[in-house]
Amino acid sequence: MPKANVDQTFVALRDVLKAYAKKMRVEVDKPGEYQLCEADRTDRVGRPLFVASVAKRKSYVSFYLMPVYACPDLVKTLSPSLKKRMQGKSCFNFTDIEPAHVEELSALTRVGIERFKRVKLPWAE
Repeated sequence: MPKANVDQTFVALRDVLKAYAKKMRVEVDKPGEYQLCEADRTDRVGRPLFVASVAKRKSYVSFYLMPVYACPDLVKTLSPSLKKRMQGKSCFNFTDIEPAHVEELSALTRVGIERFKRVKLPWAE
């Protein structure tokens, strides 16, 4: 896949997450990687709680969305074409991205982040 497609895909997916930058903590923002964490919750060792990221690899882009792992019923809402892009329980891989996938991931991210805020963390009780 041409590098330009991977670069454009990264920008499109980073923009999905950038919409939440003011309400969340931007943990990483560097070329080829963008990561969001919750501003007020931590993982069990005290680091900011990871929520989502996008990472450019050599020939594809990975979009990680932890709410999909924490709320597995969200997977049932995915279109078959987006479901095909899933790797594991919370990762989506793309070499090129269609506008419909950007739109669907934007909606999934919005719903997922809202749901993730209400997930009870066993170490925080």
